[in-house]
Amino acid sequence: MFSRLRSDIRCILERDPAARSAWEVLTLYPGLHAVVLHRAAHWCWTHRLRWVGRAISQASRWLTGIEIHPGAKLGERVFFDHAMGVVVGETAEIGDGCTIYQGVTLGGTSLYKGTKRHPTLGRDVVVSAGAKVLGGFTVGDGAKIGSNAVVLKPVPAGATAVGIPARIILPKGDAAHAGDAAMAAPRFSAYGITPDDDPLSQAMRGLIDNAANQEQQIALLWQALEALSERVRVPRGDCVPAEAARESGFEADRLTQLVGK
Repeated sequence: MFSRLRSDIRCILERDPAARSAWEVLTLYPGLHAVVLHRAAHWCWTHRLRWVGRAISQASRWLTGIEIHPGAKLGERVFFDHAMGVVVGETAEIGDGCTIYQGVTLGGTSLYKGTKRHPTLGRDVVVSAGAKVLGGFTVGDGAKIGSNAVVLKPVPAGATAVGIPARIILPKGDAAHAGDAAMAAPRFSAYGITPDDDPLSQAMRGLIDNAANQEQQIALLWQALEALSERVRVPRGDCVPAEAARESGFEADRLTQLVGK
């Protein structure tokens, strides 16, 4: 029990730069208190002391602001950072090394008892502030859920889910081996912040680049037509000069700045 507690304290010291000592974490971090109380509540729940388990869970909610159903399963080194207003449902499962921020809901969309209604988080998943993960699906190892995202479908390992409803962004490189690569060298990112995590911006940048490329090709065509007209001696007034293609230039750089680099 004490080795597990030391592991919990160590993971908080690693992920929270505001934590200055193990004593401070042990005495003043409600996320740690919620995890410790949940273990007692879960033991009661699995040993048919259901009312006692719910009572401990309710007391933990009053003390920490974190509501974890005693039936939920928590792995090792789970860190509830700030975490006021977090709700974890009965059939939810949280894997080792996960980080969950304030306002997160791991909820269910089914009303049938005895079924898997709540999500399963793999190892080292980061769920950012205000995110809602709803349903009995799996979020893969090393995945990240963006702030205020509403996730309604499975998230592959190493991917990022952002938006309402959440859109999935696969990691760069071979998607089939992305999860293995992410697990081989896991790197914690506070609040799940990663570069290029907006799929709409990515799509807009692709469209802007494509439009800029087409504009360049059209300009080259104008130049070729002008050169051809000189060869066949077409009257100057009957041929539109290449400069006309540049007068209404496509401002790719400005649009790229608007959608973000």
